Amino acid sequence: MSLFGGGNTFGQSSVFGASTTTTNSNPMKDFEVSSPPDDSVSCLKFSPGTLPSTFLVAGSWDNNVRCWEVQQNGQTIPKAQQTHTGPVLDVDWSDDGTKVFTASCDKTAKMWDLNSNQAMQVAQHDAPVKTVHWIKAPSYSCIMTGSWDKTLKFWDTRSSTPILSIQLPERVYCADVKYPMAVVGIAGRALIIYQLDVQPQEFKRMESPLKYQHRCVNIFNDKKTNVPTGFALGSIEGRVAIQYVNPTNPKDNFTFKCHRSNVAPNGGVQDIYAVNDISFHPVHGTLATVGSDGRFSFWDKDARTKLKTSEQFDLPITTCCFNAQGNIFGYASSYDWSKGHEGYEPQKMKPHIFMRSCFDELKPSTKRN
Repeated sequence: MSLFGGGNTFGQSSVFGASTTTTNSNPMKDFEVSSPPDDSVSCLKFSPGTLPSTFLVAGSWDNNVRCWEVQQNGQTIPKAQQTHTGPVLDVDWSDDGTKVFTASCDKTAKMWDLNSNQAMQVAQHDAPVKTVHWIKAPSYSCIMTGSWDKTLKFWDTRSSTPILSIQLPERVYCADVKYPMAVVGIAGRALIIYQLDVQPQEFKRMESPLKYQHRCVNIFNDKKTNVPTGFALGSIEGRVAIQYVNPTNPKDNFTFKCHRSNVAPNGGVQDIYAVNDISFHPVHGTLATVGSDGRFSFWDKDARTKLKTSEQFDLPITTCCFNAQGNIFGYASSYDWSKGHEGYEPQKMKPHIFMRSCFDELKPSTKRN
């Protein structure tokens, strides 16, 4: 049975219903997604704008990937789910919105056909698959998988053999694709940029501008030409780097601190938290960061200004994304294992996925440097 029925996407003036939860599991009173995963949420992705309805998929450490339909009034309807034999670490959509790709610790990536509700394996690695991205080029289409086996592989989903396999110096920790650019962050603070025009090929290698291990990367477009021009990189040390691939001015590249506690007036120690995810707004070009401190923040990189910071949640915020129209901000609060196994209390640490009406909050700042 097809998952796709009728329905509308959110209007920009859509009003979200407030939650009745009184604890800090939902301090922003945002709309909660029904039937969330049973374990930590690793990844979220809204469907592309090619679909008449809005869908949300989430991958989790409970080995499942779930799909919901998002209604105009903010309600979510669980539609279907698929299972791996290990935690799901990443998800992506095909450009036409008919398929979802999933990457797992079971060393495979799968393609989930939403029309037939069938999933099949389309990639294999020798270690957990950390990232999966759909690439739609004029002359080819494929998925790109990055693994802890120190390879980056490109797959035609109709073949069990990769069309290209690239040996990397280290394990893949994070990656992003916005055609014709791919950025892959690997262990040891190295970054490799690929150009995908005719076929995937390495364009540039660089060392991370951040001193500590990177955790997430997201490509941004040039505001005038709308082509990919740089990326934001987040680290475990509460810092984000804005990096242009070919900066016109060296000062265009900069880093900023985030997801840190305020220092007491008498000195004291500042707590520093990991930046778990970064997402750029598809219309405004502003960005969101989420962290282990249990907060999300909105930023304007061009004005170098913070637009908003949320109240603090009970749990870390592990992942985030915007829908295609840029009027919904989706994010998940769940345990991120930063305090190890002994810090995990299953009864108190139920995962939640929230959606926030966000179009106006992410409008660029009127301040300019």
